[in-house]
Amino acid sequence: MAEYDENNIFAKILKGEIPCDKVYEDDYVLAFNDIAPLKPVHILVIPKGAYVSIDDFGTNASLEETQAFFAAIAKIVEQKGIAETGFRCIANTGADGGQEVPHFHMHILGGAPVGRMVAG
Repeated sequence: MAEYDENNIFAKILKGEIPCDKVYEDDYVLAFNDIAPLKPVHILVIPKGAYVSIDDFGTNASLEETQAFFAAIAKIVEQKGIAETGFRCIANTGADGGQEVPHFHMHILGGAPVGRMVAG
């Protein structure tokens, strides 16, 4: 597993070095609008802990962090009005998974049909 990079863009957002368009925050989680949204609702949800990927998070996060992360997603989709109509959560992991930022994050996409899970 890759080592956590304290200078990745999400770490800088968490440190307040880079601003974000925040939609949710608690002791364990920060969520903000994606700067290049692919759907009407495109929110990034990140844990405040230093986790590289979903498997790192699943292995090393505390129960409180894990519970808070998924509870935050439930609160956000309700707040954004997409719980009823549907949404997709994506966690890209590693090079083959298309992960661009080495800090675990979940994309929430909704507000319009998302399409097939994987094209081709």
